[in-house]
Order: sequence, then C-alpha cells, then structure tokens
Amino acid sequence: MSKNATQEFVPIDDVRDGIAILKNGSMRGIFMASSVNFSLKSIDEKQAILMQFQNFLNSLDFPVQIIIQSRRLDIRPYLALLKERHKEQTNDLMKIQIEQYIAFIRSFTESSNIMTKNFYVVVPYDPAIISTKKGSGGLPLPNLGPKQPQSTLKEEDFEERKNQLEQRMGVVEQGLVRCGVRVAKLGTDEVVELFYKTFNPGESEKLVKLQE
Repeated sequence: MSKNATQEFVPIDDVRDGIAILKNGSMRGIFMASSVNFSLKSIDEKQAILMQFQNFLNSLDFPVQIIIQSRRLDIRPYLALLKERHKEQTNDLMKIQIEQYIAFIRSFTESSNIMTKNFYVVVPYDPAIISTKKGSGGLPLPNLGPKQPQSTLKEEDFEERKNQLEQRMGVVEQGLVRCGVRVAKLGTDEVVELFYKTFNPGESEKLVKLQE
C-alpha cells in the first residue's frame, strides 16, 4: 500500500499551536489528565466528587471525548539505567545487590503483565458547514451530507476557530479541576507524538530493539 493511500485513512490534516486540524476543517484540543484514586476517598469525598463531575457534565453544551490509553510498561530504559549504575559502582557488595535487583525486575516484569495508563480529554470545535442551497424560506439549508475535505485552513479562519476552541477548553479545564483532576494542555510536539504512537503502536518497540 502506498504512503498516499495510507494517509487517506488518517483524518488529521495539520497540527498547529497544539491543535489538531482535521481534514474537514474542524479542530481538536487535547488535555492530558491525572487520575483520582476514588477507592481511597471517604464516602463524603466520593459524593462530592460525583456531584462536581455531574455538575461539570451538565454545564457543557458541547461534547467531549475521554480516552484511556493503556500500554504495556516498557521497563527496558529503567534496566539500562541500572546497568549504567552497576558499571559506575566501585563497591563489590553494591554491585552484587544491583545485579540481583536487575534480575528480580526482569523476572517480575516478564511474568506479570504490567500496564501503564494515560488519560486524555479531547475538546472539539466543529464549525458550521452551510450548504448554498436555499430552503423554502430562502434561508441556507444545513449540509446533511458527508463533510468533504477542505484545502489548508486560512490563517484568519484558524485564529477565529482557535479562539472558540480555547474558550471551550477553559470551561473543561475549570470543570475538571473542581473534580480534583489535574490537566495539562498538549503542545504541538506532544500532539504529534500522541497520534504517531496511536497509529504506529509497534514502532517504539522496534526502535528500542534496533538500539539494543
């Protein structure tokens, strides 16, 4: 399959100022969110969190998408760091202890499927696409058909839609903070990396094998 044919299945046209621009002209802002250990909370704290989250959802007049990305924990960078410490160690007893610890970590991770989870909140902005056809009242009819890919977004359109999106992201951020969730807006490089790993889940593992 050619590169161009593959790209047809990727809905992203560009990433600017940390914003993913889709081929139909709509935009997506992405937060990375922390988790909340709900099980360790008291009954009153649990009720307060649920009420805050309910109020947050009820306050929204636009959809949001919550994504949980689960990946098997790659322990190899940590093992490489331990090996470097082992080389630098001059105490024989400490060297033995590090060797035993490396063996334990390797054995434990091989026998257990340890996962790492990342949480993301996607905030959309979809500009209204109006058809040029006229209705019975002489007003434009909404385009109910599939959205067609557009050319590269003009700068003035981008800034206008970006402002609308950032207002939505501010609402989402405030609502999540009230629930005890810390959020951080992804920058351009982070958005690119997120989508690259999403569409190429095996590439990072291949790269580590080549480096070994």
